[in-house]
Amino acid sequence: MIGRFHEFSVHAPDVLDSIAFYESLGFTQVTTGEAWPYPYAVVTDGRLAIGLHQHELLQSPLPAFVLPDLFGKLAALERMGIEIVDRRLGSDVFNEASLGMPDGQVIRLLEARTFSPSQRAPGEVSRLGWFEEFALPVADRQQAQRFWEQLGFVLAEEGDEPYPHVGLTSDSLNVALLQAGVLKRPALMFTDAAMPARIAALADAGIEFARRPPGNLDPARHALLVAPEGTQLLLTTAK
Repeated sequence: MIGRFHEFSVHAPDVLDSIAFYESLGFTQVTTGEAWPYPYAVVTDGRLAIGLHQHELLQSPLPAFVLPDLFGKLAALERMGIEIVDRRLGSDVFNEASLGMPDGQVIRLLEARTFSPSQRAPGEVSRLGWFEEFALPVADRQQAQRFWEQLGFVLAEEGDEPYPHVGLTSDSLNVALLQAGVLKRPALMFTDAAMPARIAALADAGIEFARRPPGNLDPARHALLVAPEGTQLLLTTAK
């Protein structure tokens, strides 16, 4: 319905600073195109791509999907009752649009890719472990679930680990809807059965964590990193 997941677009006032941070965590850069008239870079762990935009965005992080024939498909989304909060369309521009969710989250739609595919080996991960999902705090989980299902996501699970959540999935992105308050802002969540060892190794390398992980998460098994541009990276111990 909304195409294939492409990147998490984030506003990075100092792109080079953010690149250095992610490279210290084992991410690598990929070649970007010329879609944007401002500094733009992409770092990836092979599964997750983070687009570093030196430009104000409607929201950060902003999940972005590639939807070919974007111009022709927006009308169908509007007929479904989905709000188009921003659009930039025309024969002389790179087409994009933004969808508004009931609880304020925005989703970005792009007409084409803005960077080359990663050359990393299948199954290769960063020093953070496996990118699991986009953890999204919402005021009304049932309402948010209905919205994501309209966009083609399907219910995958309901669970309490590492926090009470509803998990939805597509062929390219997992989303966890959790009650507002567990997290103050959306986070990119990584998992590993050996996460405490990963956290210790990162700390030994001089990586600074937030004082405590959010909510009631056990700091012996979970940790929170905040990137220079403000992106939250939540590290959790998988069962």
